[in-house]
Amino acid sequence: MIPVFYRPEQSSTAAVHYSPSASKPQLVVQDWLSNEAIGAHVQIETFDPASDDILCGAHDRAYVHGVLSGQKSNGFGNTSQEIAQSLRYTTGSMLAAAKHVLSKMPASSFRVAVSPTSGFHHAGHNFGGGFCTFNGLMVAAIQVHRLGLARRILILDMDQHYGNGTDDIINKLGLDYVDHITAGQPYRTAAQALRCADLLCNDAFGSKQYDLVLYQAGADIHIEDPLGGLLTTEQMRQRDQLVFHACAALGVPVVWNLAGGYKRDAQGRIDPVLALHRATMMECIQQGRNHGL
Repeated sequence: MIPVFYRPEQSSTAAVHYSPSASKPQLVVQDWLSNEAIGAHVQIETFDPASDDILCGAHDRAYVHGVLSGQKSNGFGNTSQEIAQSLRYTTGSMLAAAKHVLSKMPASSFRVAVSPTSGFHHAGHNFGGGFCTFNGLMVAAIQVHRLGLARRILILDMDQHYGNGTDDIINKLGLDYVDHITAGQPYRTAAQALRCADLLCNDAFGSKQYDLVLYQAGADIHIEDPLGGLLTTEQMRQRDQLVFHACAALGVPVVWNLAGGYKRDAQGRIDPVLALHRATMMECIQQGRNHGL
């Protein structure tokens, strides 16, 4: 079974915006559970929301308190308390998934877990933007390192866009135990993007001996996404296969999340995005079958 760390509090409908990320956790989980090929292979897991102290491990305390109190804008550019409270759960989901693969899954299996969340990588140490408020990737990386669960962590960001917030936190806090591969610098073509995914299969890359991979399986890298434009549906499947196979083969635990995706159908629904996230989950399930999960 693939553990999926989801609580309804992760979703909010208060963000009437171009980005569906605030309400996407619920839509994605409903889509997975209603799909016969997926529903039988996922296990919904509960978790605790992130506390102020956990959020402040990656972010400036004044910024955290300002957002949560409604005095500072969130990544959607508003001060909604409903959205603010959902952020404790989106971040808590990512952290819980990371702790789970590192401490509760046997090393002999494909150690994978899912946080059905978006809105992380544009959030820096003391700022938000681009629909991102708190950086759950960095919160999770910092906490599992502090707990002694992981010495070296890779953030493999295969969303279409540059994770500027992730780099900001790494640089501001001087974190030498987190490596970050993201768009904007390593890849600008489909071939380059797939090569980034394939790096995990490279012996030199594998020699860094990562204890954890945090994988942003962004849907906005799809060639038909209005904010994307690199990979076809088949190439996205190859991307996911490369990452999951490499993590399983190298015995490195991996947590993946949703990240971006903005295409809508003629009725304005995000069904095209749900289909891409569904395909990533299908590839994850297949790798689990191949590697004893």
